[in-house]
Amino acid sequence: MDIAFTLVVNPDCSLSLEKIEDGIEAIKATGTPKRHILSEGKAVDLIFEGDLNIRNQIEDALNDIDGLDWCLQPAEGRKKKMILADMDSTMITVECIDELADFIGVKGKVAAITEAAMRGELDFEAALKERVALLAGLSTDALQQCYDERIELMAGARALVQTMKANGAYAVLVSGGFTFFTEKVAAAIGFDMNRANILGIEGNALTGLVEEPICGAATKLETLNEQAAKHGLTAAEILAVGDGANDIPMIEAAGLGVAYHAKPKTREAAAAAVTYGDLTTLLYFQGYADADFVS
Repeated sequence: MDIAFTLVVNPDCSLSLEKIEDGIEAIKATGTPKRHILSEGKAVDLIFEGDLNIRNQIEDALNDIDGLDWCLQPAEGRKKKMILADMDSTMITVECIDELADFIGVKGKVAAITEAAMRGELDFEAALKERVALLAGLSTDALQQCYDERIELMAGARALVQTMKANGAYAVLVSGGFTFFTEKVAAAIGFDMNRANILGIEGNALTGLVEEPICGAATKLETLNEQAAKHGLTAAEILAVGDGANDIPMIEAAGLGVAYHAKPKTREAAAAAVTYGDLTTLLYFQGYADADFVS
């Protein structure tokens, strides 16, 4: 089986691609891999014949290199036909609920609950209800103000989605956040559909409730399976990316599950992790070169 081994170095990496490649004895032992430059001095593909068990021989050494992101996977079918992505701290740089909480002076309390939930230390649904309850009475005007002033797209988000779509992929944004934000973020990046939680609103204020059913880990996995069936795709043809514990089921189910600047439990569950780079790293992992990027 042909294996694709992708290396992506970032500005803070102390080693060049060539030095990293030269130091991986397990790869050299397979013979001379085919070398494809994806980004000059930044990203390279090494294609060789072998099996994924080689991961055990290289993982410890690679994870000790600051500034290096890497991915090891079968070469066949690398360019995925669907992407499912989390929103908060993945496609955007913040957690929307934490920013909303700032408008009523409870950001510290809400952010602490968010962090614990994303690390898998709290039940996601219970933690969401607890945080939304703290937003009771917040003016709906704050939702738009929050979007306008606080929401920033993650670097590489649009290039990732637009490049995959230009190559025939379907893009799904599925979030434990709120539809008020996913609808806008999906439109800004170019997702084909979005799914998230619906905030309770009465008059011009939040009620402190969230509509059932909660969009959490189970919903994310259900969305993956539902959309795979709808588009006639296998799990192997899907990329899923997220940062929190509630992303783990869809990350584990996808052909390429990526933990993006993620919590420890999420990194452990994922086939690959992006720790240093931006979201274009996921394009390199699929074998796209700089010249292929669509912005």
